[in-house]
Amino acid sequence: MNIVFLAPFGIRPKGTVIARILPLAIELQQFGHRVTIVAPPYTNPEDSGKEEVVGGVLLRNVALGPRSKTTSALVLSWRLFRAVLKVRPDAVHLFKPKGYSGFAAMLLLVLRRLGFRLPPVILDSDDWEGDGGMNDLLDYSSLEKRVFAFQETWLLRNSCAVTVASRGLEAKAGETGVSRERILYLPNCVTAAPGGSGAGVRERLGIGLEAPVVLLYTRFFEFEQGMLHRVFGEIWHQVPAVRFLVVGKGRRGEENELLSAARINGFADALVMAGWVEPGELPGYLAAGDVAVYPFADTLVNRCKCPAKLTELLMAGAAVVGSRVGQVPEYVKDGVSGILCDPDDWESMVVRTVELLRDRERRQMLGRSGRQYLLSHFRWHDHAGQLDRFYRENVKR
Repeated sequence: MNIVFLAPFGIRPKGTVIARILPLAIELQQFGHRVTIVAPPYTNPEDSGKEEVVGGVLLRNVALGPRSKTTSALVLSWRLFRAVLKVRPDAVHLFKPKGYSGFAAMLLLVLRRLGFRLPPVILDSDDWEGDGGMNDLLDYSSLEKRVFAFQETWLLRNSCAVTVASRGLEAKAGETGVSRERILYLPNCVTAAPGGSGAGVRERLGIGLEAPVVLLYTRFFEFEQGMLHRVFGEIWHQVPAVRFLVVGKGRRGEENELLSAARINGFADALVMAGWVEPGELPGYLAAGDVAVYPFADTLVNRCKCPAKLTELLMAGAAVVGSRVGQVPEYVKDGVSGILCDPDDWESMVVRTVELLRDRERRQMLGRSGRQYLLSHFRWHDHAGQLDRFYRENVKR
């Protein structure tokens, strides 16, 4: 089949295209499909109108429109629609039910209903976008929030089939009226790759090779900030030699709140803020930690999210102590490939993290088991095979 992956934004700097769309496209081509990624590169405007081949997959960056938001929405959506038709696909897989790409997919579906011979649209959802979801986290205008909520519901109901990245999204799609046979559970997966070397990163950051390191890889919105401050403060009290390596950046300056809390509570000297790290350097930073904490609040956003960051931590061989919320227990088998705690039980997260910091053999065993569990149950190749069958069943229908 000739398939278009209609991306929500460009390949840089956001992770969705790299972490989900591209590896899936690469694996599908191993099953004999031809995949073209069509993207609106407003996140990387320097690539406007350019084509490139990434991992053997053709990526077409549509030329950006005028600067006016309203005019740009019309122009860019139309250009995406035209770019899709130019490929003459057998099916279009839309990633995220919102924005410019969402409008292009909606136009395809409306014209199909009117009798035009156009390809069917499959929708992929990897976040809950509407009320209680990403709309509540991101700084959209009230009009944008209404539009995105409408797009999500309309596309779920009208697409020929739906792939979902989490069990939470599977349930939400069912609540929206999508029949079970039209839904495929398609979690974020991994491919076998060598891990990074943490020694060089430790040296660069001034962290001794023998220092116990707690790693936090985050965008900060996943949890209540005060909980993190308490967790770090109590770990430091019990293991004074600990270093906290924080990889990632918040949307609203949450890292500054952490720095302030560290100064107030006395662990500022233990805190190493790496900020946003280039994807190519990430494996080394993730390998620099001994134990990775993964706090996850029990919210609708988190119950529906399929945390790619967690898969990266597990693939790096980190011993993970995470919250028992949403997709996290799908990836972490408690006591076997990581440790799970109740989401509000920060004391338990402290206890289990300190235990692992003091038990090198157990944390190394959990790190190896976590990586192996992912490779056994969440390989892109295996799930691409399921998607291949799903395409054939639903496109034929």
